[in-house]
Amino acid sequence: MHTTVKKIEDMRDKSAKIIAGGGEKRMQRQHDAGKLTARERIEMLLDPGSFVELDRFVTHRCTNFGMGEKEIPGEGVVTGYGTVEERLVYVFAQDFTVMGGSLGEMHAAKICKVLDMAMKMGSPVIGINDSGGARIQEAVDALSGYGKIFYRNTLASGVIPQISAIMGPCAGGAVYSPALTDFVYMIENTSQMFITGPQVIKAVTGEEVTAEELGGAMTHNTISGVAHFVAQDDEDCLKQIRRLLSFLPSNNLESPPVVDTGDDPLRTDEELNTIVPDNSNQAYDMKELLGRIVDNGDFYEVQPYYAANIIIGFARLDGQTIGIIANQPKVMAGSLDMNASDKAARFIRFCDAFHISICNFVDVPGFLPGTTQEFGGIIRHGAKLLYAYSEAAVPKVTVVVRKAYGGSYLAMCSRDLGADQVIAWPTAEIAVMGPAGAANIIFKKDPDIKTKTEEYVRNFATPYQAAKRGFVDRIIEPKDTRPALINAFNMLVMKREGRPPKRHGNMPV
Repeated sequence: MHTTVKKIEDMRDKSAKIIAGGGEKRMQRQHDAGKLTARERIEMLLDPGSFVELDRFVTHRCTNFGMGEKEIPGEGVVTGYGTVEERLVYVFAQDFTVMGGSLGEMHAAKICKVLDMAMKMGSPVIGINDSGGARIQEAVDALSGYGKIFYRNTLASGVIPQISAIMGPCAGGAVYSPALTDFVYMIENTSQMFITGPQVIKAVTGEEVTAEELGGAMTHNTISGVAHFVAQDDEDCLKQIRRLLSFLPSNNLESPPVVDTGDDPLRTDEELNTIVPDNSNQAYDMKELLGRIVDNGDFYEVQPYYAANIIIGFARLDGQTIGIIANQPKVMAGSLDMNASDKAARFIRFCDAFHISICNFVDVPGFLPGTTQEFGGIIRHGAKLLYAYSEAAVPKVTVVVRKAYGGSYLAMCSRDLGADQVIAWPTAEIAVMGPAGAANIIFKKDPDIKTKTEEYVRNFATPYQAAKRGFVDRIIEPKDTRPALINAFNMLVMKREGRPPKRHGNMPV
């Protein structure tokens, strides 16, 4: 046999052994748990046939505890690059069939190489996490590996989109890499994230909790806010990631992709003229309003289950990606609290980093009152929202739908916080506080308080006082909101706005 042919056969044999991962039994166990293997996940995520694997033959160099004799195919992680809708992306997928996907020195080195290359090429990174955690046998080398990944996640922040899919366990130090990325996906019943597991918690605090209760998908999507999206299974998760990427640019030097949605930019909607109830204390669904305005009603909501009193997500107007922040009158009357402030502030900063214009829909009665909020630091949390809007230099358009009272009016991107255009509906109520409450203070000693209050409400529960001072640029019929917004963002396409030179500001955290 020709020497070259023999060497090619040897290479094929080595490759086949690595591709087989932990073997058929472990792969079957993965399937029985409702999970795909690392390579199956990558193939499903990327365009067919586009994946190019890197570092297939990397091996560990640990000799402790008999590790010198242990083979770990692919070092327990599959890394490389490919395309999503013909756009370059980098990807790594931990392989739970190989030593539980545990992270050692060379496992981390493979991930770091992908992160470094993604930064050089200006391409998004998708990390698929399915790991038992640090490889204990490698001790401080494994910890160092995590540290190197965290460092790169931080350098890449605001430069390239970073997306994490939690598709199995993710515990201990491993959770901090996803937490440093832009968006975290979790899967119902198959993924968990926690710093310390149920056994450690029971031993230390005496609390009894299941892994799913402690760190399952719905826990992090509803209570902690660590995750941004929940998926039904691996396939749903990977499809959602492809959808998210369709809204995003590849890096901070590009604009988001423009898509021909086929939706008429001049389209109006008569239903919007009656969508806001006559009684200003009556709730309605802000999502229905948004669906009538954006292209084809296509709105990809981010963190839909967390701090539901505020809505954030991506949509398109005339094919252009926009980030939407909107109060939800159906939940807590749309008031702002600590969690809503955090949720919106981080989303604003993401949009600003990646040239995504921001559209705000305002119906906010105020910041949520109570000792829980005050003791929890609502001042500090609310300041994040003020800071994020003020810092953002992308085009910002605000639509005041109904209530806009006091500090919460400012916190939803008033002109003073940098809105480039403020549009109000005739139903808008822009004031220091609710007009009835304000009238009770102003006229409390007036014998004709009832008449004076009614007159005050007529005059001040409107957008016209703000419009007289130039704080509102346009008052429009609600049905014209879509063309008005498209016109505003088209006008702002060449916006240039400087900021004072500095290393960075000191955002309240």
